[in-house]
Amino acid sequence: MQSFSTPVAIIGAGPAGLMAAEILSGAGVQVDVFDAMPSVGRKFLLAGRGGLNLTHSEPHDAFASRYGARQALIEPMLRDFGADTVRSWASDLGIETFVGTSGRVFPKEMKAAPLLRAWLQRLRHPGEGSVPVRFHMRHRWVGWAQPEGDGGYSFKFETPSGERAVQASFAVLALGGASWPRLGSDGAWVPWLSTRGVKVAPLVPSNCGFDVPPTPARQLQGGEPTVGEGGWSAYFRDKFAGQPLKSVAITVVDEAGVPVFNKRGEFVVTSTGVEGSLIYATSALLRDAITARGSATFLLDLLPGHTVDQVHKALLAPREGQSLANHLRRRLRLEGIKSALLHELLPRDALREPGLLARYIKALPVPLSAPRPIQEAISSAGGVTFESLDDSLQLKSLPGIFCAGEMLDWEAPTGGYLLTACLASGARAARGVLSRPPWDRRAPARQRRIQPRQTQISPQRTSARSLGPPSSSSAARPPTPRSSKQPQMQTATLRWPLHKG
Repeated sequence: MQSFSTPVAIIGAGPAGLMAAEILSGAGVQVDVFDAMPSVGRKFLLAGRGGLNLTHSEPHDAFASRYGARQALIEPMLRDFGADTVRSWASDLGIETFVGTSGRVFPKEMKAAPLLRAWLQRLRHPGEGSVPVRFHMRHRWVGWAQPEGDGGYSFKFETPSGERAVQASFAVLALGGASWPRLGSDGAWVPWLSTRGVKVAPLVPSNCGFDVPPTPARQLQGGEPTVGEGGWSAYFRDKFAGQPLKSVAITVVDEAGVPVFNKRGEFVVTSTGVEGSLIYATSALLRDAITARGSATFLLDLLPGHTVDQVHKALLAPREGQSLANHLRRRLRLEGIKSALLHELLPRDALREPGLLARYIKALPVPLSAPRPIQEAISSAGGVTFESLDDSLQLKSLPGIFCAGEMLDWEAPTGGYLLTACLASGARAARGVLSRPPWDRRAPARQRRIQPRQTQISPQRTSARSLGPPSSSSAARPPTPRSSKQPQMQTATLRWPLHKG
């Protein structure tokens, strides 16, 4: 088996790993980044294909609330590296941003590739005082190499040229969750950490779609749904799958009937159920309800701009021989997929009684039977628990190894919250590495104030080039000794740029 040594190994070349590499490089630390994919940032590029949502412009407290049960744990990272810092960092790369009508922040070019190219250019060719980051692609981590040296950990990788052992004094693991496994995030790392005493919460889908059980219309059709067919009737599935439900609102209530979620927006009907931004926003609540009770239901308001009384009054108007579909279209402009959904989900008696139908138009129960598989989800929940980590994201059972990004046990809705927290956790982990003396990795973790290097590097837009590794890498540099004195870790927001050039 080939062997290789490095002061710091970063496993995972997504946003969290690259941010950790940037901060360590800027502090003069040699960093080697390993990833199973042929090129860097595969999931980042695909996520930005329809428009890269970098972060969100809403106030800090509202922003932090998007992390739900993990708000208290994520919020300190956002104070250090929040939405404003993300925009400043992007600007320093030469990527200007704008705030969309929804409050989401995008690059002016909308695409992820220009930002990633500029980022890799700076990592590979940093300014004075920084150390170029070395990339090792097609290196899939497959566990621990034996025996491990006294000065660190030994990681075993599968590469096109055979197995390779990498000895590292420190490591940042940024391996992602289990969504989109074809891009490298497959959750294969779970047993390798679990066997070393790290508590890992089960990985489950987040920001995902859901299947519906057989609807009343499907039950009238007769027969049992085949595997993968879903619960819609054949008519509804064939005619409306892929169509959006626009200008609607959904409400989720708890077991006591108290609303715990209400939001306007849109989502899409799929061949087996529902998905889209409005569904993703409440996917954690719906998923957890299914886990606890076997099913979940949300209430769909098809006409959020109308009151129940207004809808009822319109339904009471003389139909003059018209069909119900035409009556709904003429009196309420309720047609197409919205009208069809009423016929799909309601018993026929409910369609005939105006008062009952009005209430259903304002609160149509949509039952859900299961989340879609984690492989289809935008992100995943679960992962390394925060109880297994110290404040710097160092593993308590494996001192010197830090974790960052989606492999941590947190989740957030789409809207820039996922990417921001990945970047923030990568920054936190890197600063944790810098706070540990390289010659005393196994000493009890103490905190150190980190003053980021200041940079004056000209913003640049690189030309189109390969996003894979450079053709050659420089020789490994030994870790630079530091004083063993460790003052308290900085809590102020990181400011950009971070390098001297």
